[in-house]
Amino acid sequence: MNVGKIYVVGIGPGNADDMTVRARHVLESCDIIAGYKTYVELVRDLFSDKEFYENGMRGEIERCEKCVEFALEGKAVALICSGDSGVYGMASPLLEIASRRGLDNVEVVPGVTAALSGSAVLGAPLSHDFCVISLSDLLTPWEVIEKRLIKAAEGDFSIAIYNPSSKKRSDYLKRACEILRTVLPEDTSCGYVRNIGRDGEEKKTCTLKQLADENVDMFVTVFIGNSKTKITGDMLVTPRGYDI
Repeated sequence: MNVGKIYVVGIGPGNADDMTVRARHVLESCDIIAGYKTYVELVRDLFSDKEFYENGMRGEIERCEKCVEFALEGKAVALICSGDSGVYGMASPLLEIASRRGLDNVEVVPGVTAALSGSAVLGAPLSHDFCVISLSDLLTPWEVIEKRLIKAAEGDFSIAIYNPSSKKRSDYLKRACEILRTVLPEDTSCGYVRNIGRDGEEKKTCTLKQLADENVDMFVTVFIGNSKTKITGDMLVTPRGYDI
């Protein structure tokens, strides 16, 4: 049997300029591009000669299983993810499902995750130790998320927050800010970026107190500074510690 290959590809924030050369080469060489429908639309025009497989939210396992089927048919298939394929991406479930099916011809291709691309838009909020926390409780209990927020604040980490809000979780960022304010001062320097690398990109800096009332959604990445982070003009900067 002629077994194909699966590439799990991080395509970055969505614009062609922020896609890595390696990721682009993989997408150019594969037979099929598979992914969540919103992410497929980001690359469809760039690779219009390819066959596409797409499905919707919560179709992740079906998507992975379909990619394995394509590979077992001898196809080279790229399973695309926004940002990085291993940071809240599809690399983990795909590797588990492929292993269960006896397929080991899988390559994980990294991309620029939102913590990095959003940080660049804001300036340098992650220049020292930092952590990344998602507020989505679809797969992680809120009690665990709350504990992680508190521990990150107690450790004086800068924090990048993914999935800060949605239609069903409209108050989650506000709740997170209230939790963080049990540890952090309300004037802690913060910021966020909407639609990183896409049409309508915008950024804003604010304090932790102000952040609680900001209108955010799933297309926003939020940054909480550490005790040394400062707002400089319209930039959010966490010093490395140099004597400047």
